[in-house]
Amino acid sequence: MRITAIKAWQVDLPLKEGRYGWSNDNFVEVFDSTVVAVETDAGITGHAECCPLGSAYLPAYAGGVRAGLAEIGPRLIGLDPRDLGTLDRRMNAALRGHPYVKAPIDIACWDILGQAAGLPVYRLLGGAEQDEVVLYRAISQDAPDAMARSAAAYRAEGYTRFQLKVGGDVETDIARIRACRAALDGGELLVCDANTGWTRPEAARVVAAVADLDVAIEQPCASFEECLSIRRRTPLPFVLDELVTGFDTLLRVLAEDAADAINLKISKVGGLTKARLVRDACVAAGMPMTIEDTWGGDIVTAAIAHLARSTPAELCYSATDFNSYVTVSIAEDAPQRTGGTMTASDRPGLGVTPRLDVLGDPVLEIR
Repeated sequence: MRITAIKAWQVDLPLKEGRYGWSNDNFVEVFDSTVVAVETDAGITGHAECCPLGSAYLPAYAGGVRAGLAEIGPRLIGLDPRDLGTLDRRMNAALRGHPYVKAPIDIACWDILGQAAGLPVYRLLGGAEQDEVVLYRAISQDAPDAMARSAAAYRAEGYTRFQLKVGGDVETDIARIRACRAALDGGELLVCDANTGWTRPEAARVVAAVADLDVAIEQPCASFEECLSIRRRTPLPFVLDELVTGFDTLLRVLAEDAADAINLKISKVGGLTKARLVRDACVAAGMPMTIEDTWGGDIVTAAIAHLARSTPAELCYSATDFNSYVTVSIAEDAPQRTGGTMTASDRPGLGVTPRLDVLGDPVLEIR
């Protein structure tokens, strides 16, 4: 089997809530997502999706996905998509860094591998550790009372785990955390995610002010050293996200006991091949994970569901159903939220079929 063509589509994904805001006054109203198809001479086509969270969140941006694919795509024609290690090395030789560019190629080839084997991707990633994956809901940054109302509304829909977007003014953030904790029942997880938005003194003030609450603190500061300093000042559960960029950074987190859990974003580390490596190391070390990505629609949600379903439940902090946040469906048979859970398809591969009538004409085609 050989790769004969790589295609990419650009698609806009408007938010149902109209706006998603996080630290440092960043916000997005319409996500710019890239859908990728990897075609083969065996008549099997794999699909994937990559959707950076704007251009100010990570060293990634939507236009960079498509520019990077144009750079590496010609070097992949003629390769066997089932040889994932060879494919990874060829992509790294063609383009240094930029793991988010390589992620959709890797994921599409996992889709091909599953279709060729007649197995769902979660089987290839280790098997069905869970039937239903528990989801979290992100609460966009807003006034404290508005965020509390949002948390209560999503709780009524069945969510039991929440990620609260803080990382702004300290006193307002403290009020946000207290208001949202009061809106939830005991035992429901509330993670206060600053997305690197606090300085060390600001983070120190917040963790001291909410020390009496049942909450977790996520990625308070930008650097590893700052975050480790704050971790040592608080007994609250501590989560790292933006700093965990791959296996190497995970090793440092584990060696220095820098977190109680991590967020594993599939495109941030370079696709399912690298995400599986990080996931398996976390399982071996007993480190819980939230399985997710930067953003996306139906196809990103499918990839998340397969990785999460193959992760032991006790180490799967939560996962994300990004397709329920947006107004446009880009694939048939994608995972759908039921209450506060979802599951991965039992169909071969990722189990989704892109809606070509929604995607329109490809913006990139390499043969």
